[in-house]
Amino acid sequence: MARQPSPARVLTTTVAAWIVGFLIFFPILWMVLTSFKTELEAFSTPPSFLFFHWTTENYAAVQGRSDYVHHAINSIVIAGGSTLIAMLIAIPAAWSMAFAPSPRTRDILLWMLSTKMMPPVGVLVPIYLIYRNFGLLDSRVGLVAVLCLGNLPIVVWMLFTYFKEIPKDILEAARMDGATIGKELVYVLTPMAVPGIASTLLLNFILAWNEAFWTLNLSTSQAAPLTVFIASYSSPEGLFWAKLSAASTLAIAPILVLGWFSQRQLVRGLTFGAVK
Repeated sequence: MARQPSPARVLTTTVAAWIVGFLIFFPILWMVLTSFKTELEAFSTPPSFLFFHWTTENYAAVQGRSDYVHHAINSIVIAGGSTLIAMLIAIPAAWSMAFAPSPRTRDILLWMLSTKMMPPVGVLVPIYLIYRNFGLLDSRVGLVAVLCLGNLPIVVWMLFTYFKEIPKDILEAARMDGATIGKELVYVLTPMAVPGIASTLLLNFILAWNEAFWTLNLSTSQAAPLTVFIASYSSPEGLFWAKLSAASTLAIAPILVLGWFSQRQLVRGLTFGAVK
């Protein structure tokens, strides 16, 4: 019989968890509070936490200066499109590596992961020239392609890990019943790996939504997502902290809501296969 932890230990662990959680959340809280300050109060020393003149003028200024809806739609299309294409490519790739491995499968996985260790700035010039020659600069298609390829190694690795937890006997039984590879993927493997696929999809969407390097360098106005929308509040005159905080709050609000409502599925997927 497992020994129950003492009340003091439970209390200590709970308090420590709340402290760590607050420290992680505090930058977001501070950003939201700053978005309701005036520019003068945003620079005040010492900074005021709750006792300041609350105002929504920064949100009005942000809406008046930039088309938030246009940038938000671009973010949804780019993040959603890159995530969907990455999943369509990664699921069959991870299936073949998990259930029909070759002697070079592990080497291929390590090579794919090694591409994430290279600084993106190292390939910026060739990719920029390729995009310029093919007319893909400041286009949704170009951003979808580069974000899909950039996140594909992580997606394949995560799905490969989840698929390895599924017993091969189930797939062999499906093959004995006459299931083709396509039916095996759609009707057997995918339903069993829904938690892992869902968490991978959500993580990839978040990574694509928050991507700033490629969006700032490969887009200007037509295909600019919310990361470009935020960066527009940095100027040679300096940073407008209050307006920058308001723009950042508007940019992260959709992804925060998505993460809040899908947190159970995300946690379930990340722990998929951890408990036998």
